[in-house]
Amino acid sequence: MYAALVYLLASLVSTPLSYKVKGFQVRSKDWPLILAITISGAVLAPSLFFIGLEQTTASDTAILSNSETIFTVLFALIFFKEKFRPRGYLAVALVLIGVVIVTTNLQFTDFLSNLKKEGNLLIIASMALWALDNNISKIAAQRIDISRLVQLKGLIGGGILLVFALSIKIPVNIMPTEIPNILLVGIVGFGISLYLFLHSLRRIGTVKTMLIYSTGTVFGLLFASIFLHEKIGGYQILAIALMLTGIYLVTKESHNVEKIHQN
Repeated sequence: MYAALVYLLASLVSTPLSYKVKGFQVRSKDWPLILAITISGAVLAPSLFFIGLEQTTASDTAILSNSETIFTVLFALIFFKEKFRPRGYLAVALVLIGVVIVTTNLQFTDFLSNLKKEGNLLIIASMALWALDNNISKIAAQRIDISRLVQLKGLIGGGILLVFALSIKIPVNIMPTEIPNILLVGIVGFGISLYLFLHSLRRIGTVKTMLIYSTGTVFGLLFASIFLHEKIGGYQILAIALMLTGIYLVTKESHNVEKIHQN
């Protein structure tokens, strides 16, 4: 129910912007893309995620959420044929290794044993679906106005989730004190962030977007150390160094490509 409300709020916020845009109108051949990202990213993925969340721990969920970056990058390179020069592939490898270290702490036996839990498998499946959504969204963002894309994804996805929740009689237990948080998540945490994320996919591509997006893990570790006084271990420091080096390389490659095009 909460996911449905969040998606519908995002659609509501983007609606005024979508009607101001003259170009990038939705054509009939674009609807398969819209439906694909809506079903994968706004219906199936959140449904599996919240079902899995009920069957696993918050800490396992936070760790496994890093797999979205890995799935997205692998899908982009293998199935959607994004290309890089050698330095770009090195950057990808460094960031992905950093993500793996943060996710597993190099305790692969314990990590693999945790994967056997049904809730954890559902979380991983949801990340794979969001990764598919990210790659298809890059294609859609190049054809359709982004505000329109956010509007349609939120409206269709939120509508389907709402109908599904009501059909199986999920109780609507929203306290007045929860309304500000729902509004904040729907408008800022999803609507505005999705708008900016799609612009990034259009401008710099899926892989570079996800590599930069993965720095959220770095900031999470740093903020946890600064504000919560949690200790950062040696493996985590190594992961941060690898990820930041990878981000530096990929941004440097982007600047070099721009200079080549300008010349």
